[in-house]
Amino acid sequence: MNKKINRLLLFLTTVFIAGCANVEGATPIDKEADQKVEATENTDVKDEKEEAAPEVVDEPEVEEAVAEENSTETKTNDEGFPGFDLLEVDGGDLSGYRQPNVVVDIGFGDREYWAFTNEYGQLVRVIADEIILQNDRTEPVLSSGRYYSDEAKVPGVESAVLDEGHIIADSLGGVSNAYNITPQDSTLNRHGDQAYMEKSIRDAGGVTNFQAIITYPNTETQIPSSYQYTYTLRGNVIVDTFDNVNPDEVNESLGLTESKPSSSKSSNTNSTNSNTEGDISSIDTNGNGLVTIKEAKAAGFSMPITSDHWLYPYMRDNDGDGMVGE
Repeated sequence: MNKKINRLLLFLTTVFIAGCANVEGATPIDKEADQKVEATENTDVKDEKEEAAPEVVDEPEVEEAVAEENSTETKTNDEGFPGFDLLEVDGGDLSGYRQPNVVVDIGFGDREYWAFTNEYGQLVRVIADEIILQNDRTEPVLSSGRYYSDEAKVPGVESAVLDEGHIIADSLGGVSNAYNITPQDSTLNRHGDQAYMEKSIRDAGGVTNFQAIITYPNTETQIPSSYQYTYTLRGNVIVDTFDNVNPDEVNESLGLTESKPSSSKSSNTNSTNSNTEGDISSIDTNGNGLVTIKEAKAAGFSMPITSDHWLYPYMRDNDGDGMVGE
């Protein structure tokens, strides 16, 4: 009996010890599993952070791009002229001062004629998609034919031989502030190339694609040395280039004013000239449909050309006296 009890106790003890061992052995397995799970979770979190990291790095670049775009917009005015500040100036402002690097609308009324200054405040460019002539029936035009009684006092116009010359004349819809005025030789402005150009535009009823380029001898003066006008007149692209000088003095220096006026057609044509009357192709060297005194002289014609000469309709009679090159 005692042996049976002892065997039973031994069996129970063995079973108890084995059970404890299994329980104690299970703990490391659970911990190891937990560590693996935790490591996996940490790896996932790390991966998520690494994937999110570029978004954090990119944010400043996006902000810089937006800032740069905004900065560019602040430099560009509403009319699309980058690098120039849009400035509003009254058309009759008599001040001769111009601000540097600005663009100003110098068209009277609803016209859009844009004038540009450089960093020295010099008027260097004027453009217009279309030149619209003055209309004295619908616009407040004075008896003088001007919109304003006076023009801006740009430095230089105080000279006795310089006019307050419009880049775009009143008759062509231009205003009279400093952004449309330059000191211009009086003869050139009233009877020379400038006057003839304006008359040609008026006679044509306006032009398109107008551009004026004004050049100066240095950066300190407001008196131009030359002008170049480009425009489309009746389908033809015209380029007028002339210096800011007295054309009469230039003609005299070239010996173009020595001949005496004559109504005789033969006296206006050099005997060696072989041009056929009515054909100016060999005389009009720049192909603009007009003949200058210089071109006529080079072709062998003597000056002046009078109104009864076949060449007269193709030339500029600035003072309307029926003679060119007198």
